[in-house]
Amino acid sequence: MNLQEYSHKRYNILTQEWVLVSPHRSKRPWQGQQEKVVREKRPTHDSNCYLCAGNTRANGEKNPNYKDVFVFNNDFAALQKESPDFSEEDGLLVAQSERGICRVICFSPDHSKSLADMNPDDITKVVKAWKTEYQTLGEHDFINYVQIFENKGSVMGCSNPHPHGQIWSQSTLPNEVAKKDKSQKQYFDKNKRSLLLDYLKQEQAKKERIIFENDTFVVLVPFWAVWPYETMIVPKQHLQHIGLLNETQEYLFAEAISKITSAYDQIFDTSFPYSAGIHQAPTNGKENTHWHFHMSFYPPLLRSATVKKFMVGYEMFGSPQRDITAEQAVQRIKEVMS
Repeated sequence: MNLQEYSHKRYNILTQEWVLVSPHRSKRPWQGQQEKVVREKRPTHDSNCYLCAGNTRANGEKNPNYKDVFVFNNDFAALQKESPDFSEEDGLLVAQSERGICRVICFSPDHSKSLADMNPDDITKVVKAWKTEYQTLGEHDFINYVQIFENKGSVMGCSNPHPHGQIWSQSTLPNEVAKKDKSQKQYFDKNKRSLLLDYLKQEQAKKERIIFENDTFVVLVPFWAVWPYETMIVPKQHLQHIGLLNETQEYLFAEAISKITSAYDQIFDTSFPYSAGIHQAPTNGKENTHWHFHMSFYPPLLRSATVKKFMVGYEMFGSPQRDITAEQAVQRIKEVMS
């Protein structure tokens, strides 16, 4: 069957959910909302930026004159380390305590840059900081998961354009991670192999959705992708978490990040917005052999720098839906990749 012409569903092996694909709809005219394209050239240092080196943050603390990566506790954390332990149940009204530690990571002191503008050597410093935070936060006895993520661009709710990401660590597994934990464990218990490693071998054989690869990582558009230009970075080895990366692998991970983020900026000739995050083994003291870490990028742009993909209507009440197929997205990204 020609998956590029007819409506169909694709199965996400990690979440055990379906996405509706409607390739014929990509030809429809668009008269809906268009986002404003922001093309201003930012300075390397902004005296009004809370994240720039040497500046004072909103809580009154002063940033050091950092030269590379700077990590600090989030001044407005979503999770509280001191939250008391409790569980309440009143009929169908159920609540439980949730403790955590939230950190902010500034990728560079250069206010004008994003990961797309940084070279692999500089991104490697970010990867090393991610590793340190994953391991250090995971050592707390009440932290069972560490979520590393980045929101890039105001359209993704980013409140500060300085190159930075966040790290939220918490007591329990968040919803998306719990789904992937279950799917990977079911597959590993049955087959004694990594789910993503087997998937990767199939993708490497087909060569339809792979964008880039080096000795350790593959960048691809997953078969079940929801967002128009969604991509995933997957290690070729069965690595449960980023703490297992050696120095060479750290650089190769950084190279893969550099390749896809710089390609994104070329697609519509704009600083490409996205939410990106690393899913990896929980820090719950278990072996978690079934886990295979991966990094996903969810960019919202659909047809141009001004037309955004909205998750509304059917997506909210039915299931995710996309117009351009994963294979069409691959071709577009590869066209602009240098």
